[in-house]
Amino acid sequence: MKRMVAIFLLMMLLLATATVVVAAEEQPPPPLDLYGDLYGDDLAEPPTGDPLEVVNRGVFWFNDKMYFYLLKPVARGFRVVPEPARVGLGNMLDNIKSPIRAANALLQLKFKDCGTELGRLVVNTTLGIFGYYDAADIIWSIKKKDEDFGQTLGYYGVEEGFYLVLPFFGSSTLRDGLSLFPDMYVDPVFWTVRQEAAWGIKGTDVVNRISLDKDTYESIIEEQLDPYLFVRDAYLQNRAADVEE
Repeated sequence: MKRMVAIFLLMMLLLATATVVVAAEEQPPPPLDLYGDLYGDDLAEPPTGDPLEVVNRGVFWFNDKMYFYLLKPVARGFRVVPEPARVGLGNMLDNIKSPIRAANALLQLKFKDCGTELGRLVVNTTLGIFGYYDAADIIWSIKKKDEDFGQTLGYYGVEEGFYLVLPFFGSSTLRDGLSLFPDMYVDPVFWTVRQEAAWGIKGTDVVNRISLDKDTYESIIEEQLDPYLFVRDAYLQNRAADVEE
C-alpha cells in the first residue's frame, strides 16, 4: 500500500513537472491580474511561482469537495466522542510523530531541539500515559518543536520550487511534496503496524483534527473572495517562516 501511495505521489509530481515544461514551451500570454488591487503587490506576485495554477485550482476544487462531502460529515459524527477524549487521542497521535521531528532537528544540527523532542517522547509516553496527556508541556512547559524534511532541505538552501496542490494532502511545493517520502519512511506508524492499519491511523488523525477545529476552513470560504489565493499565500508565508526559524 505504501509503495502504491508513493508511486501515486511521484506520478503527481512528474505530471506537474511535465505540465510546467509544456507551459514553458507554449509561452501563453500572462493571465489578467484580477486580484492585484485587492491583495496588494506582495500577494499578486507570490514568492514562489505558480505556473500550474490551472491544475492546482482543479485539485483545490477536488479537495474542497472531499472536505465538505466526506471528511466534514465524518468529523461531525466523530464529535459524539467527548472532546477531552479527542484531545487526548490527538496528543497520542502527535506523540508518535516525535521521532520525525527529532530526526529532522538533528539533520539541521539543532541538537537542543532534537533532545527536546526525544525528552518529550519519553515523558509523554510514560507520565503522559502513551501520549494521552502532554505531560512534558503540562509539568515542565516543554513545547513541541515542529520540524520536517521540507524544513531540513530549506535549512540547507534547497529552494521551495513551484507551488503545488496535492490531492488529499493540500498545499505544498515541489520541495515539500518530495519531502513527504523521507518523512513517511521515518514515521514509526509505518514500521510498527500493517500498511492498511497505518493509513487507517493517518485517516483517523485527519478526522480527529477536523472534529476539533472550529470551522477555520469554512470561515476562509465564506470570507475570502478567492480562497485559493488566500490558502496559497498563507501556506507559502508560513512555510517560509518555518524554514527561517
